[in-house]
This record gives sequence, C-alpha cells and structure tokens, in this order.
Amino acid sequence: MAVDARRDDEVDLRHHGDAETGPGLADFAVNVRGDAPPAWLAERIAASLTGLAAYPDPAPAREAVARRHRRDPSEVLLTAGAAEAFVLLARALEPRRAAVVHPQFTEPEAALRAAGHPVDRVVLDPGSGFALDPALVPDDADLVVLGNPTNPTSLLHPADTVAALARPGRVLVVDEAFADCVPGEPESLAARRDLPGLVVVRSLTKTWALAGLRAGYLLADPDTVRLLAAAQPLWSVSTPALAATEACCSPRALAEADAWAHTLADHRAVLADALTEAGLRVLPGAAASFLLARADDGAGLRERLRGRGIAVRRCDTFPGLDADWLRIAVREPRRSLPMARILAELL
Repeated sequence: MAVDARRDDEVDLRHHGDAETGPGLADFAVNVRGDAPPAWLAERIAASLTGLAAYPDPAPAREAVARRHRRDPSEVLLTAGAAEAFVLLARALEPRRAAVVHPQFTEPEAALRAAGHPVDRVVLDPGSGFALDPALVPDDADLVVLGNPTNPTSLLHPADTVAALARPGRVLVVDEAFADCVPGEPESLAARRDLPGLVVVRSLTKTWALAGLRAGYLLADPDTVRLLAAAQPLWSVSTPALAATEACCSPRALAEADAWAHTLADHRAVLADALTEAGLRVLPGAAASFLLARADDGAGLRERLRGRGIAVRRCDTFPGLDADWLRIAVREPRRSLPMARILAELL
C-alpha cells in the first residue's frame, strides 16, 4: 500500500473537472459523454415539464431501475445524482472505522468527513498499476468505499476481487458511475443480492450527458434503502430527473449505451496510442471514458495546454496522485487527435 504523505487538509477533495473548464477551452477535463443528451431523451425530459405542478412520483422510475438490474423496487433508492447517495450514506451510517480506497472519486470521503466521520485512506500503489488487493483494507473497517471502474485511474477491478471485500457487519459501497462504459458490464455487482452489506451507486449523468439534471440511484438491501431514504429530503429527485431515469433504463436506451461503450473502447485506444506517441506515460488497462497519464512536470504541461486552449484534469487533488498525473477525457478522434498533436509539440 502506497502512502500519501500529505495531510488531510492539503488535499482539495471538492475540486472536480468542471473547475478546469472555461470559455474558449476545448474540454478534455470533464468526463461526461457529449455536449447534450440524445434527441429522443431530451424529448422525454421536455414532455415531463407539463407535470411540474404535481409532486414527483418516483414509483415508475424506481420500478424501471429494478427491472434493469433484476432487483425488487424495495432495493432501489433514486437520488439526485451519485453525489447525493454519498451524502446520504455519510448522514445515515455511523461507521466505527471507514476506509476509502484511493485514488478514486473524492466526494465519498468529502461527505464522510463533512458528517464528522474519520476516514482511513487505503492508497493503492502505482507500482502495481493501482491493482486492488483486498488484504490492504483494514479487517475491522465496517464501511469500505471504492469505485469500479475507478475515477481517475479508469481501471476495472475484477468483480470477484471487489466482492471479496464484503462481509457481515461491513457496508461495502461500490461506485459504479462508469460501469456502463464497459460493454456488457461484466464486472458490475449491481445485480448481486447475495453479498452482505453491498451498496452499489450508479449515475446517469456520464453516458447520457445529464450532469445538470442530477439523476442517479443506489441499490442495496431493503433495510439499508429504508435507512438511507429516511435521511433524504422529501421529493429530492425532480420530475424531469425521474423521467430521464425511467427512459435510460428502457431496452432502447440500454442497447444504445452498450453500442456506445463499444465505440468508446475504439476511441479510447486511438487516444491512448496518440498520447503515448506524444510522450505521455499512459496507465494501461483503461476501461472508462478517460485516461490517466503521467508526464514530467505535469502541472507545467497542464498550464501550457491551457495556453493553447485545452483543458485537462489535474490529479494532485486525488489522494495517492501528484501533480505529474493528468486525467484526459476520451473524445472522438476528430477532437482528440488534434489535441494530442498539440500536446506532442509542448513536450
């Protein structure tokens, strides 16, 4: 296990990719697919606006999520994006020892700390390619959080390795916000009902370009869902977000998402080759909609890229990474290859 020598207050857990973007910058910092949802989804959302006078009814969307993951509706909690799920977990649970596996999305740790819970950081070793080793997680941790695929490494951990972290008396939270980046979702635990304490968090904002709508959900046993629901504000998920959730769980949407995942894999390979040829050290094994890469003087390179109109994600705000690491979103080759050529000029 690598050690992050920085103090907790030296890591800005609230920094995210949207802070890197700005007018006139080509966005390779935010890992949302596309600039807008597809037309058919936008139409469904627009049609829901005629019902805004009524309070939101989550039942149809909850049932759609349950069908999509072969779960009972009592095992589904709809949330205002994955971020709300992490806040609810921090509010409702009282862990004696919480462990967060890093590098990963920092909102889970930020939410736990904001709720007054101390957090142990399990920092994976870059020398092992950030491979997940369940033995690194403290045996007495009763709350464990990790991502799969993980942001920002883009690594997909084997389902059996993640499942090995589950045990009675422990809540295991798996952030699967990018699971639908993987064709067929072979390592997802979303349909697993046999693992004690499992909570799977999902987001609809990435694949469907809905970051501004805030749509997500979590899957867990009914008792855990009731506990978390009690900590959630009434009508937390809006009527348009519910309409989007229901639509994104339809057979048409699932087929479209899987087709996009195959296209993403091709685009990711093109970008990885171009970045490597340009001189970056790209972490192998990427499975999500972004790549993690390392450069000498990565912070300086990021600033030089901004000077050329390109935004990429700094990574020194992720525990376990330093300023030489950069996260670069996968775009179609017509956008990513010109960016890689500029990067090559700057190295």
